[in-house]
Amino acid sequence: MENRSKLVDIEMLGSEVGNVGPSIGEKERICWGCGLRLLLPSNAHVFKCGWCGAITNERLLGHDHGGLWWRRWRDRCFVFIVCSFMSLIICAGVWSVCPVIFSISNFWGIFHSGITLILAVTTFTTYSRAAFRCAGTQPDVQWGSYPLVGRGDLEDFTFCSSCSKAKSPRTHHCRSCGMCILDMDHHCPFIGNCVGAANHRPFIGFLISTIVSTIYVAVMCGYAGLHTWPRLKLLNGVSLRNASAFHVIREIFLATLSSAFLMSTQDIVLVYLIIASISVQIGLVVLLWQQLLFIYKGQTYLSSLSLNGGDGAKESDCRNILSFFGCPNAFSRYLSISRKRHKW
Repeated sequence: MENRSKLVDIEMLGSEVGNVGPSIGEKERICWGCGLRLLLPSNAHVFKCGWCGAITNERLLGHDHGGLWWRRWRDRCFVFIVCSFMSLIICAGVWSVCPVIFSISNFWGIFHSGITLILAVTTFTTYSRAAFRCAGTQPDVQWGSYPLVGRGDLEDFTFCSSCSKAKSPRTHHCRSCGMCILDMDHHCPFIGNCVGAANHRPFIGFLISTIVSTIYVAVMCGYAGLHTWPRLKLLNGVSLRNASAFHVIREIFLATLSSAFLMSTQDIVLVYLIIASISVQIGLVVLLWQQLLFIYKGQTYLSSLSLNGGDGAKESDCRNILSFFGCPNAFSRYLSISRKRHKW
């Protein structure tokens, strides 16, 4: 076919390629996107087709990543550990806190049990949706044949040699999942899955639910501990009224150590739950803040690593967060009007 032998203009990518003009015609290559022949300099390893817009990187073609089975088993182990840890926190909290709350008041005991059930169901539901559903796949596109691929149909698309299909600029290949993920943010081993277009919202919901749950666990365990922990007794009857701050801290620390030997199993479990919940809170609050910041900027973690700030990066705006959570358009219009008034 005459069209297939037609030479198309190319756009070079990368500083090592240099100028196209004088060196064209040294080597012939085939564009993977439309199948047309291109005349390129011999040192051109990365090039862009002037017809379909597909980008070819010969250094990545045919490169296969091994160890997929090992990474999948690692993720499964992380999921099992996380589910076991959440179940342990819930069961230990119910065992150590509920008897204390019910001994104070049956009403507050029932109320506490209802809040605990709601938080547990919400946390496990959002975790399951984030971990056990596909993170997001891009729609299939036509590629490989000139009659089917029009001009600019594959603009900035690349070829994924692992999946053997076209990959859009918003798509990244995950080595752990072994597939291309649309709007991939990162691969999270704790959910054993990627965070992408299809499960990003449940992942954020899981972070929020877990933070709220751990705060509730810390507060309720501290409240229960005030009723069960042995009272601190200062050694040798020391008076702290006129003592220095260092002396006060030292005496309280020594009194706490002496009282620790009088703690029951229930008291020790309460202390562990407080320390564990606060530790988890710190890590998840940092992660949630980072995620919300990327959403506010209209980016993902991977897109923020690119030199140009991400492919198709949006303007930083609160409307990005509202759109992410699927809020009504009325809020977006209100923010837009308020922003214009502020500029005036």
